[in-house]
Amino acid sequence: MVEPASVLLKYGFLIVLYLFLVWVSRNALRDLAGKTVSRPAPAAPAGLVDATGLHSLTPEGDGLEPQLVVERGVGLQPGMAFDIGDGAVLGRGDSAEIRLQDPFASGRHARLIRQGGIVVIEDLGSTNGTYLNGELLQGPQPLHAGDRVRIGDTEFVYEDR
Repeated sequence: MVEPASVLLKYGFLIVLYLFLVWVSRNALRDLAGKTVSRPAPAAPAGLVDATGLHSLTPEGDGLEPQLVVERGVGLQPGMAFDIGDGAVLGRGDSAEIRLQDPFASGRHARLIRQGGIVVIEDLGSTNGTYLNGELLQGPQPLHAGDRVRIGDTEFVYEDR
């Protein structure tokens, strides 16, 4: 006679396995369809200087020309530079200023915002995340010369000339 506890464990395991497979296939289909859920950034309350709480040591119009220089990436030439200007969105979608052909990039994957003399990078709720110097971004972070930004298999180096 089979014990009831072992039968319950067997069926419980099968249910968890099927739920996991449904979750994986739902995420795979969403990625293949190119539909990513992008959460809008919360609006900053009046009186805040920037998203990082850091204050720039250089005044507005500091003459810096921040750029992302390609180290490696699908469809991008190493050494290719993208000017950031006042900010840019990185992703696969048509609305991105810096278009990526990386299959692991979301439509609107990450955003660069210039706040005075500081450029801040922020993940826009992407599926696979954005990495800064090998660590997953957990919120807006300021960029410094030489920082490495990785989205999927595409890697950039930040420069502020």
